[in-house]
Amino acid sequence: MAEQVKAADAPAPALSFGNFADKVASPSGGFNFKAPEFNTGNQGLFGAPTKFGETDKKEGDKKEDEVERRVETSRRRADARNLISAQANPEAQESTAEFTPVVQLDEVEVKTHEEDEDVDFKIRAKLFRFSETLLNKGSGKKEWIERGVGEVKILKHRENSMVRVLMRQEKTMKIICNHVVDPRIELEPNVGSDRSWVWSAWDFSSGELEDTIFAIRFGNSDGAKEYKAAFEKAKSHMKALKDGADGEANAEADAAADALAGLSAGADKEKP
Repeated sequence: MAEQVKAADAPAPALSFGNFADKVASPSGGFNFKAPEFNTGNQGLFGAPTKFGETDKKEGDKKEDEVERRVETSRRRADARNLISAQANPEAQESTAEFTPVVQLDEVEVKTHEEDEDVDFKIRAKLFRFSETLLNKGSGKKEWIERGVGEVKILKHRENSMVRVLMRQEKTMKIICNHVVDPRIELEPNVGSDRSWVWSAWDFSSGELEDTIFAIRFGNSDGAKEYKAAFEKAKSHMKALKDGADGEANAEADAAADALAGLSAGADKEKP
């Protein structure tokens, strides 16, 4: 009986939850609600610690990684050898392949219609035109539009001695100004500038006659003066032609005229 009383008076055994219970057991034998000291070693509460983002690689995966690493190393070494070889012998890298065109194009002679003309004067300049833009087409609203940069030429025809002004865009060679030098045309300074001129003429650059106002700007005042002097000279020449003056002497034309005169005289003698 005494032994049973002693067993009843003995303290109750502490609750056990494995390693976790050992860590949190209190001296009084009750349950300790303090934060447990988790095992930070190789062994955790539920076995080996787990690291997120890492998985155990199988032996086959390790071998594949090793093969890929060796292939990449070999490729880099081959690229390095090729680069060193190309630097040592650059001629070996030149292609000697020949390609035959699918369509054979014959060379075509392109005429600019300047073959029968002489260049009396030429100078590089920038041309503007006072007209409607594409957005304002038909509205009557006009403004200065840049036509391009190129060489403006004063050309004289070898046969009829007619003089015209011709200007083409650089690179594209598109005609942006093409008109006969009319003696009535007057070059006027553009807003007091000493290197720019404004004039009006019947232009044929678009394929149709159109009354156009042009402005041309040169690199310096000397170029503007030289162009004006050449233009005034061309005007005097065209005025003389319109007044009935003969053009420049042409030996071939004179010989042809004499031959025609002789033929007509011989025909008159044969008449009864």
